[in-house]
Amino acid sequence: MKNLILTISVLCLSFNHISAQDIHQNEVPSVILNQFQKNFPKASDIDWEIKGNLYEVEFETGFLGDDHKILYSRDGKMVRHDEEISKNKLPKTVLATINKYYAGYKVDDVKRIFKNGKTIYKAELKNHSIEWKIVFDSQGRILQKKED
Repeated sequence: MKNLILTISVLCLSFNHISAQDIHQNEVPSVILNQFQKNFPKASDIDWEIKGNLYEVEFETGFLGDDHKILYSRDGKMVRHDEEISKNKLPKTVLATINKYYAGYKVDDVKRIFKNGKTIYKAELKNHSIEWKIVFDSQGRILQKKED
């Protein structure tokens, strides 16, 4: 049984690797590349991949190298943008929820995610015995909560 689980795990990881293919910037359609360069002219450490029918770019911006990941459709429309942010850039409503329900937890790995015209926030909350991955809307409501 262990061998079966191991084999399935290896196959899943292999499939995941196959479904995402690293590409060179000159292989990115110009409509996507132009949109990206217009919005992020100072981006650095840029890596492109094809994931299914989407183009994914990971890059850094700013003095401290804030991480970003963007998915573009083939016609150059931004489908999703994940941006690493600091805790103090969370909306006050999200911070209030964290302070109310997770006082004493350390807030880590905070992301602002733009998708389908909406903004959500994802954060890891840790204390000495438990770690949560929680997704909030802009009003501070918990949309998803998963123990890690």
